[in-house]
Amino acid sequence: MMKVLVDTNVILNYLTGREDKYLEESIQVMLMCSQKKLEGYVAFHSLSIIWYTAGRMKLPEEIKRDWLDRVCRILTTASANHDSVVEAVHNIEFRDFEDNLQEICAKSIDADYIVTVNTKDYEHSNIKAVTPIDLVQIVKDIPPQ
Repeated sequence: MMKVLVDTNVILNYLTGREDKYLEESIQVMLMCSQKKLEGYVAFHSLSIIWYTAGRMKLPEEIKRDWLDRVCRILTTASANHDSVVEAVHNIEFRDFEDNLQEICAKSIDADYIVTVNTKDYEHSNIKAVTPIDLVQIVKDIPPQ
């Protein structure tokens, strides 16, 4: 089964329904993960970003916890070890440290893809980054077994 690490921005599209050109496909990606058509993962630190974002939206704690619960029921948490985090600190190829952590978590689970709305942020990634639109098309193109 194809393994994907779902970037925080795709998850936030799904949770918030915010206006984004990838909204429909972000929802489809999460649905495919919930239906076990994809083996979906979330980087451990994405959960704190989601919590923070919900707080900035002034959502009550019960909704913030519900969001995290929903994500954790659909996606498995991927983590990083100390050495890989230190390596990320010194990796100057990634402009954004958080994206570098996403890649490290994707490596830890041997992901086939990182699903993100910002593929340009992963141009130095060893794991191919695709948009939700791209992933939906890739899954459609896989012949049934």
